[in-house]
Amino acid sequence: MRQAGRYLPEYRRVRARSGNFLDLCYTPEAATEVTLQPVRQFGMDAAILFSDILVVPHALGQVLDFVDGEGPRLEPFMAVEGLSLAGLHDALAPVYETVRRVEGALPKSVALIGFAGAPWTVATYMVEGGSSKDFGAVMGLAYSEPDRFAALIDLLVEATVGYLERQIEAGADVVKLFDSWAGVLPEDGFARWVIEPTRRIVAALKAAHPETPVIGFPRGAGRLYERYAIETGIDALALDTAVPLATAAVLQRRLPVQGNLDPVLLVTGGDPLRRATAAILDTLASGPFVFNLGHGILPTTPPEHVVALAAQIRAWPEGGAGG
Repeated sequence: MRQAGRYLPEYRRVRARSGNFLDLCYTPEAATEVTLQPVRQFGMDAAILFSDILVVPHALGQVLDFVDGEGPRLEPFMAVEGLSLAGLHDALAPVYETVRRVEGALPKSVALIGFAGAPWTVATYMVEGGSSKDFGAVMGLAYSEPDRFAALIDLLVEATVGYLERQIEAGADVVKLFDSWAGVLPEDGFARWVIEPTRRIVAALKAAHPETPVIGFPRGAGRLYERYAIETGIDALALDTAVPLATAAVLQRRLPVQGNLDPVLLVTGGDPLRRATAAILDTLASGPFVFNLGHGILPTTPPEHVVALAAQIRAWPEGGAGG
């Protein structure tokens, strides 16, 4: 999950100099700096590109703003005909430049993870106009006008493939698809709007860049995680905090897993953090596994807790189940 952010004083200083959040995402020098900060400070094994999933609808032509204390705000959804792929890569060129700069600055032993929002999740923001509690607008559109909604998903599939291909060409070693709102859909909707678009994206990326792993994160998918893993063609599966470790171990027999520490435990620190970390390591670290949070790092996280977590992971298995 995102490594840089408001929990880091160094990030806050760069953010203050950058104006609004989008300016930070689109300024390669600043975005490179905040991407590298956690690697320098904590010795991470991979860097995660600093950007946002909503740069894609912004590049397609939807007006976007980030409001302090509120989050993203998008203009009311336009018809698909009002969006265009024509200027996509020109608009996203600063992101590709950030990838090139980060790749050039990282030690060869540190991987670079690029990412994009999956079509369903990006579409929820586009249709709702921002964050949502009930997803009534986007679910209503998908139910009442499925052909129109499918046209939006198709556009996002094409844009996402091109976006991730350019990140790979610029130096990303791995790419990840964030489907943060996958869990709000019933199974038939999950199959149509989560699994199928993801399968198409993965297939296109594998055709162009077969050596580049793709991680999928269908947050909240619950019992549908396994179906997602089987049908999408992803190379690794990121798990949210609600996935039991016993279930994670079963999924791990099929493909590498990533996760799934509760970000609140990283805020809490101390024995609760150590015990939870030890449980994850003892259950999953003997198989193909990337230790990660189950969602994004919280702004109230003390950096010293990240230091302690990294030290515990590096010391495993000496710490054992007792942490």
